[in-house]
Amino acid sequence: MAAGDVLISEVGPRDGLQSITAIMPLAAKKAWITAEAAAGVREIEVGSFVPAKLLPQLADTAEVVAHAKTIPGLAVAVLVPNARGAEAAIQAGADKLTLPLSVSETHSLRNLRRTHAQVMEEAKAIAAMIAALPPDRRPHFEGSLSTAFGCTLEGPIPDSQIARLAEELMAAGCDEVGLSDTTGYADPASVRRLIKLVRDTVGADALTGIHLHNTRGLGLANALAALDAGLTTLDSSLGGLGGCPFAPGASGNIVTEDLAFMLEAMGVRTGIDLDALFAVRTILADALPGEPLYGFITAAGLPLGFKPADHH
Repeated sequence: MAAGDVLISEVGPRDGLQSITAIMPLAAKKAWITAEAAAGVREIEVGSFVPAKLLPQLADTAEVVAHAKTIPGLAVAVLVPNARGAEAAIQAGADKLTLPLSVSETHSLRNLRRTHAQVMEEAKAIAAMIAALPPDRRPHFEGSLSTAFGCTLEGPIPDSQIARLAEELMAAGCDEVGLSDTTGYADPASVRRLIKLVRDTVGADALTGIHLHNTRGLGLANALAALDAGLTTLDSSLGGLGGCPFAPGASGNIVTEDLAFMLEAMGVRTGIDLDALFAVRTILADALPGEPLYGFITAAGLPLGFKPADHH
């Protein structure tokens, strides 16, 4: 890997908070995002534009986006379930929109209440909305292939279906597609295989990122496989908060702190100050009392004589 090539995209304020019962106060969300950006994290998924009655934890996403947009150099990402959500995200000023498409149609109906064909219509509507904006105001538009490594409701998904849906998302007007291990079914071999499949279908430039869960303990191994296969953006969650409430047993994003430590230890630059990143956990601990936070490096501490990537 070339130095500085890896972007850690923090998804805790969205994926982490949507899957716990407690509602984090707006002030704490702002403090979290400010502190993590100050530690050197350059992209944060700050929320999701879904109806407040479905996810009250994320009801203040527009206000969170407005705050995050005041932080210089931070790419502000959000999840949008449909064109209505995208419209709200564009109005709020988000830099990146991610539309999830479950490659398992059963999961799509359970999660978004939409068939594949209906999600593609939403993607086309969002792309048209973005195209109508002045070029300097257009957010980056990603279609995420959720449940790509298998579904808790359907099991394995045929390669041909994954490839076809990736192609359809790009044809609908997405700037890129992402891979998402919603259920924690991935292993390093399947990560390499699916990256190759999708890149062979839509081109290497159209797949740069992956969203991994640590449900079965393979999160960091899968992240390393993704890097080796040429991906440059890895999603993770501070303290390992989160998972998908619509996929039974699929809790646990990979831990931002552990991922950043692994990369820096390998000499791969992330731009993140590890001690500053570790300190952000206190904001979560204070705002979410009793909520478990995960991670090995913060429990063990940095090794004696540890050098970050810049000092290798």
